[in-house]
Amino acid sequence: MNAGVIGVGNMGRHHARNYAEMTGVNLVGVADPNEAVGKEIAQKSKCNYYADYKELLKNEKLDLVTIAVPTKLHKKVALDCINAGVHILIEKPIALSVKDAKEVVAKARAKGVKFTVGHIERFNPAVLKLKELIDSGKLGKIISVSTFRLGPLPMQIKDANVVIDIGVHDIDIMNWFFGRMPKKIIAQGGNALHQTQEDHVEAFLDYGTGSGIMSANWITPLKVRKLAVSGEKAYVELNYITQELDFYESHVMTSYDDFGDFLIKFGDSQNKKTIAVNNIEPLKAEIKSFIKAIKENGRPAVTAREAIDALDIACRIDRMIKKS
Repeated sequence: MNAGVIGVGNMGRHHARNYAEMTGVNLVGVADPNEAVGKEIAQKSKCNYYADYKELLKNEKLDLVTIAVPTKLHKKVALDCINAGVHILIEKPIALSVKDAKEVVAKARAKGVKFTVGHIERFNPAVLKLKELIDSGKLGKIISVSTFRLGPLPMQIKDANVVIDIGVHDIDIMNWFFGRMPKKIIAQGGNALHQTQEDHVEAFLDYGTGSGIMSANWITPLKVRKLAVSGEKAYVELNYITQELDFYESHVMTSYDDFGDFLIKFGDSQNKKTIAVNNIEPLKAEIKSFIKAIKENGRPAVTAREAIDALDIACRIDRMIKKS
């Protein structure tokens, strides 16, 4: 399959590297208006360079393309790729607004173009294992999912705030774990260091039988990517970066005291078990999954509907914190 990458900055360069390393895939070209960066990546990947992505679409016989341009350009670039009949993997978020996202998806369906969005945490092996544990009932009923996505301000982000740019990852994971959309959202946030974009958010998402608690910011001096799930039967801590998964099984004993009052006692709270996972690069797994969906005419692992749902919640939270 012939692949291309439009935008080879922070994420796009890694897409190019992965395409170039894969068997059965031929990276034929990359496009980026930054000539120095674009030519450097093209040389490393042994493919053609284009300053204008439209020339890439015109001159190369592409089967699929990664779109990793600034979020404000997602809609325009995606529509041009769809009109060229090229399957699309677009970096998250799908677009700046739900309206734009729906327009892109409708066009892709009309043209018969496969479409997925880069919610890369879905392909983290620790997350996949945790999802397996949840679905198998090992944690029992899920009471809460808490996420922490903290770190310094990324200088390349200029057109989206912390909710739209990184909070959307954890929103997607919460929706996926609970298997539904939240019925109520409460959020607050604001500008601590960034003058034009909100750089911190704390949100509570009510999923009915359980809740999601999200903390994301661009003000913490170190990079933190963690998730914790509390269930009736167990508690799990996950580190996105190290792909570590620690499982704590609950040993609950019930009894009555001398006065007949009901008591709940916990056994050894240090009953920790580290769950083994196969450490892989999530991006490589994401790309391989999409290629498989194209070849087999199957359903992408992350559907357009799921990406729109995550963006819809992120936009609702965005409106809340702008008022707070």
